[in-house]
Amino acid sequence: MDSLMDLNRPDFGKDFAWGVSTAAFQIEGAHDKDGKGLSIWDVFTDSKSRIKHGQHAKTACDFYNAFERDIDFLTQLSIPNFRFSLSWPRIFPSGMRPVNPKGIAFYDRLIDHLLERGIDPWVTLYHWDLPLELEKKGGWTNRDIVEWFSEYALFCARHFGDRVQNWMVMNEPSVFTGAGYFLGIHAPGKRGLPNFLKAVHQATLATASAGKILKSELPHANIGTTLSCTHITANSASPKDVLAADRVNTLLNRSFIEPLLGLGYPTENLSVLKKIEKYMQPDDVANMAFDFDFIGLQCYTREVVKSSIFTPYLRAKLVPATKRNVAFTEMGWEVFPESMYELLKQFSRYPNLPKIMLTENGAAFKDVISGGKVQDEKRIDYIKQHLKQLHRAKTEGVNVNGYFVWTLTDNFEWAEGYNARFGLVHVDFETQRRTVKESGFWFRDFLDGLRSLG
Repeated sequence: MDSLMDLNRPDFGKDFAWGVSTAAFQIEGAHDKDGKGLSIWDVFTDSKSRIKHGQHAKTACDFYNAFERDIDFLTQLSIPNFRFSLSWPRIFPSGMRPVNPKGIAFYDRLIDHLLERGIDPWVTLYHWDLPLELEKKGGWTNRDIVEWFSEYALFCARHFGDRVQNWMVMNEPSVFTGAGYFLGIHAPGKRGLPNFLKAVHQATLATASAGKILKSELPHANIGTTLSCTHITANSASPKDVLAADRVNTLLNRSFIEPLLGLGYPTENLSVLKKIEKYMQPDDVANMAFDFDFIGLQCYTREVVKSSIFTPYLRAKLVPATKRNVAFTEMGWEVFPESMYELLKQFSRYPNLPKIMLTENGAAFKDVISGGKVQDEKRIDYIKQHLKQLHRAKTEGVNVNGYFVWTLTDNFEWAEGYNARFGLVHVDFETQRRTVKESGFWFRDFLDGLRSLG
């Protein structure tokens, strides 16, 4: 591993994509401005008990009103690729036509401004902010949403496709279906296995459908989708713990990639998944599959799993990092860089997997503000160590060709509100003042060839 110490940007390859990732709801604000419709998250955050300290995203980073300010940071930090999401209710306020001209104009200005600065836009169609009017019809539990989402994807492809080369259909379906439709801790706050299984299936069908539409409309574009992935290990070598870890891996990782690859749901490893078959139609295995140009993986941590008879369906429970005598972030996530290597190797074993882009990786730590500087050495080390593990996998033949830091600026971090800071740029949310953190300057110097991973 000593050879990894002095890695530089060129060691990852000249075509390797470097960037940062963001999401509309977490940064835009302007929740009801210029004709935007309400999203499920606008309503969910109105309930103060659901978000830490009762915070909301009505202003967030005010990106809608002052996006040029943050694009300036991309230029200042030498970041060549910017991943952002389109707000479905800003474009289609009711979730379906008619369109909102002012919402479209905002994204036109953003995309044009990026291109003028020499920055490539990477567009995500859906990052959790479902139009409220569609949720009233059942949201992701209603099979009609496949058609609703496909119509939205078609419009975006035709309107923005002349300027956007890189597309991602969904962001982390395992999270918005699990947290939003099973656990109820994210919008729309639904619970229960039937809601979850229906949402999983509709999201999978919609992902493939939108991917096919994008490729049909934009045959030369780079079309992908992103998955939240977690390296799963057993708490012990006992057969019960090993089998429990396998069940969790099947649910969190395999259940979302294998249908897209034409393999169907891995019901043999997780019997509860067989219940999803009641929501399937005869051609769904084929309809769920699509040959994406890339798969985006989001990697943050690992989870340690033990057997538990008290957890329904999975018969497994997570052992929190905070109770395992390991380093962890402000989110309570273990700092375990090897998870990057293990996940990349795990996914690369699928013979028909397309190239991989690491579309999110980052950490929330308490930043120390002193003398006008924002000290965040832990974040710098986190990024360094994960990049070393990515390169390790790449040298062993894994076809991974991009890395995006989560995120550019501190933002509204869902149920954590503004308390979990992931940004390369610090935001004072009372004044909207920005300050580049030391991690931002380090990332700039690495991209400019002035620093290595040593």
